[in-house]
Amino acid sequence: MSGGVGEQAAVGPAIEALGIINRFGSQTVHDGLDMSVVPGEVFGIVGGSGSGKSVLLRTILGLHRPQGGEVRFFGTDLTRLSDRELRAVKAQYGVTFQAGALFSSLTVLQNVQLPMIEHLQLPPRALDELAMLKVRLVGLPAEAAWKFPAQLSGGMVKRAALARALALDPRLLFLDEPTSGLDPIGAASFDELVMGLQRELALTIVMITHDLDSIFRTCNRVGVIVDRKMVSGTLAEIAENPHPWIQSYFHGDRARRFEVSHGA
Repeated sequence: MSGGVGEQAAVGPAIEALGIINRFGSQTVHDGLDMSVVPGEVFGIVGGSGSGKSVLLRTILGLHRPQGGEVRFFGTDLTRLSDRELRAVKAQYGVTFQAGALFSSLTVLQNVQLPMIEHLQLPPRALDELAMLKVRLVGLPAEAAWKFPAQLSGGMVKRAALARALALDPRLLFLDEPTSGLDPIGAASFDELVMGLQRELALTIVMITHDLDSIFRTCNRVGVIVDRKMVSGTLAEIAENPHPWIQSYFHGDRARRFEVSHGA
């Protein structure tokens, strides 16, 4: 993976959040938060409850306009785009949300087709074939395409949501708590799927997660939201940061299993 990152790094960051300020009434959630994601890497975002992880994701995706700062995708400032221009940019990324966010009245295949119908001009047969390709890409059996979300296991729902996120062959993939609700074996299997797709499709991935095992398995770098700002670095660098919350999160039995908690 590192070779691909180095080759693309010359074009600049894939994602930049510069001086982000988010306030809700008298509460300041982010105060000058900076984040930069290198093309081709898997970047994890962690933080305590109420630190604004979901607000940051919505800000990056252009779903929430911050009170201050800029969000850039490959150099384009999303905060200054019109709704029409932003719609075109949104076709460049895919998103999965914590609960899957599939439409319960639609089959898996129909869910995967939704972004295609919105952005592509394809006849029905081509839509079916392309959507089925995405279903198989995430490791779902063909028969799952005709099932409704309520007929799927939790792990299959995650994979179906991932298939929809990949519907338009995005450059960027955002995963919101991708392993939440999965048992350890299911979570490890999903992580392996994500890493395989990242390599195969040359994706840049931003992952919000509280799953420390998943962070160690998948992430090149991590951004930790503390004190309304972000501290970023490799896992080894973050583990050495003296901030009390970072120390309490990254040092412990699970961290020691991955030999990151030096001298803990």
